[in-house]
Amino acid sequence: MKKKCFQCQLVNYPTASACIRCGSELSVVSSAGETNVTRSIARRFLILLFVCLASIAGFYASLVFSAKSISYEQRKTVSASIDVLEERGFQREAFLLRRLAVFQSNDNWLNASVAKENAFAAANFPFAIVTLYSDFFTYPVDEIERAAILLHEAKHIEGAGEKEAYEFVWRNREKLGWTSKNYSNSTAFNEIRKQTREVVPNLFVCDVNPHQDCTEHPRPGVVPKSNPDLLQNSSN
Repeated sequence: MKKKCFQCQLVNYPTASACIRCGSELSVVSSAGETNVTRSIARRFLILLFVCLASIAGFYASLVFSAKSISYEQRKTVSASIDVLEERGFQREAFLLRRLAVFQSNDNWLNASVAKENAFAAANFPFAIVTLYSDFFTYPVDEIERAAILLHEAKHIEGAGEKEAYEFVWRNREKLGWTSKNYSNSTAFNEIRKQTREVVPNLFVCDVNPHQDCTEHPRPGVVPKSNPDLLQNSSN
C-alpha cells in the first residue's frame, strides 16, 4: 500500500505527504490512482456484461435456428387464434404471442432433450419460443380451441408454471367460449380436460357436476358440494 508519485514514478512510504524526489503532493496522486482503479473496475464490469449478453444471445440463437419455423399457412392459422384471444378480452396474452413469441414447428435441441406426452405445444421461458406440434393443427376443431392452447403457452411466456397455466385456462374457458356444451365431442377438449385434472385435481372435486368439474355451472335446483375424500386426496 505504498504511494507512487504520478510525476516521477517514485514509490514513497505510506506516511509521506509529498514525494521526496520531486516534491509533488501525493494526496493528489492518490486520488488519480483511485480514479484509474474505478475506471478499471468499470471496464471489467462492462466486459463481463458484454460476455453475459453475448452468451445469452448465442443460446437464444441456438434455440431458434435448431428448429424449423412454422409455414405461412400455419402462421395464418395462429394469427386467427390470437385474434380470438384479443376479441375475448385476453389482450395481454395476445400481445405477448403476437409481438414476442417465435413460433416453431418442431423441437429445438433443448425441447428434444425433455420427454413429452400428448403435447399440443411447448414454450421456452424466458425466450418466448413456442413450439407448435402437428397435433395443434390436427385435433382442435376451430380457432377457439387453438386459442385455448395458445393461452396456456402465453401464461408460460409470462413465467407461470404448469399448474398456474392449466388452471388459468380452465377457469377462463367460458370467457373464451370453449365450453363442454359446445366441445364435449372434441378430442382436444377431452384430452386437455384430462391433463388439467391430473395437474390441478382440486378443480374436479364437485360430485354434482359432470366429470366432478367445479368450474361447470351446476344443474338447475342442485346445490354444488365438494367430495371430502377427493378434496383430501387432492390436498395430499
